[in-house]
Amino acid sequence: MILVKTEAGHLALKERSVRLTPRQRSAFILFDGKRSVHDVLEAGMGIAREDIEQMVELGLLGQVGGSADAANAAAVARPPAPDTPVNAPSTAPTPPQPVSQPLNSGRPSQQRYKDAYPLATQLTGGLGLRGFRLNLSVEGTSTYEELVELLPKIRAAVGPEKVAALELALLG
Repeated sequence: MILVKTEAGHLALKERSVRLTPRQRSAFILFDGKRSVHDVLEAGMGIAREDIEQMVELGLLGQVGGSADAANAAAVARPPAPDTPVNAPSTAPTPPQPVSQPLNSGRPSQQRYKDAYPLATQLTGGLGLRGFRLNLSVEGTSTYEELVELLPKIRAAVGPEKVAALELALLG
């Protein structure tokens, strides 16, 4: 099973509103929509399956919605509400689609942040352990300005081709 951070999980990570042990926090960060539960358990973090189940129950992690390819890694199937049938359609957000024309440069910075954040986490999460600290930095951002400050580091880590969509979302 492949899990990713939910919106609630991202918020809990930023605000530290949910108490996670250091091991849980380290393992939580590894859930990027590409690694399976087995991969995270085998990563040597000292995490147990019960810890992962607890994070799922808390709504911090959810299954990848739709296909598990990188383009859909940001679409998380949120845990169903108590009165929602298990097989109900997911209300997970879809990742921003590439645009064929320049974005409106008049977009507010918070909207730019909302558009760019999933792309930045996807790019840095795809770096694996090599980009672990950069991924932590991205996930620790809460403003447009903080994300723009990390843009040069992301560009250096993933290359100019892969960072183009992120630059468009942030600066376009």
